[in-house]
Amino acid sequence: MEQRKIMMKKKSNEKKAGWIVREPAELLKFLFEMMPAQSRKAVKGMLARGQVTVNDNVTTQFNETLAPGDRVTILSQGANPKVKTKGIGILYEDDDLIVIDKDAGLLTIASDKEKQATAYRQLSDYVKSANRKARIFIVHRLDRDTSGVMLFAKSKQTQQRLQNAWKDSARERTYIALVEGTVKENGTVTSWLTEDKTLTMRSSSRPNKGQKAVTRYKVLKTGRESSLLQVNLETGRKNQIRVHMQDLGHPIIGDKKYGSRKNIIGRLGLHASALQFKHPATGEVLRFESKIPGSFTRKS
Repeated sequence: MEQRKIMMKKKSNEKKAGWIVREPAELLKFLFEMMPAQSRKAVKGMLARGQVTVNDNVTTQFNETLAPGDRVTILSQGANPKVKTKGIGILYEDDDLIVIDKDAGLLTIASDKEKQATAYRQLSDYVKSANRKARIFIVHRLDRDTSGVMLFAKSKQTQQRLQNAWKDSARERTYIALVEGTVKENGTVTSWLTEDKTLTMRSSSRPNKGQKAVTRYKVLKTGRESSLLQVNLETGRKNQIRVHMQDLGHPIIGDKKYGSRKNIIGRLGLHASALQFKHPATGEVLRFESKIPGSFTRKS
């Protein structure tokens, strides 16, 4: 895979630290070894922000292969200091894809009320800062109040290849849900979903009445008021998890639209914790994770 590198001019006082590579290694693993005092999250953040150079070329690729004699340097500022993102962190980027970690409260794309503060707009500005002709394309969406891992494509062709084969490409889609009440055992919810005039999804047990939706769940932790579930999608329908948790009699915390009466964490209790998929260009299977919000575990 051709790796994305951003050329930039650097002043001598911008450099924080640097090393000469002694033996072949992947960049991220090399950085972990060279900076043991830094947390893994902090090191990944430096890489995502464009603060890492290999032979004076800025790179954001965690799996870039280093060869003996390569010079790795950490800059005090990222490659695109004018582009500041809010509510998203870049987990991975190459010439075809961008994988992000989205905060709750951030829209995926523009709505009638919000045009600017969206994940799409911020990523678009980010890629255009390096190449004015660059574009991004949405592969799948997360609701505004759902946090976690999201995937974007850098070309229409890549987007279509992923979406057309999404059932086969997406090997794992794991969510963490904080729901009302005590869920006693693992299970599966299957129903057929339709959307009404108010844009609310309706669930039916009648076969072929709408789109079939299958959700599997596993109990991770239970408490007096709530339960923490690991949820895996076999299908990817709009609001699928939210509707199926309502069907189960345990609506997601904070989800008033689908039956919740409690909001003990001040947000929707749904988080996209892991995404595994087959890269459309290389065939490589990639997996990305986002840490479970602390408020979820404290309240279950």
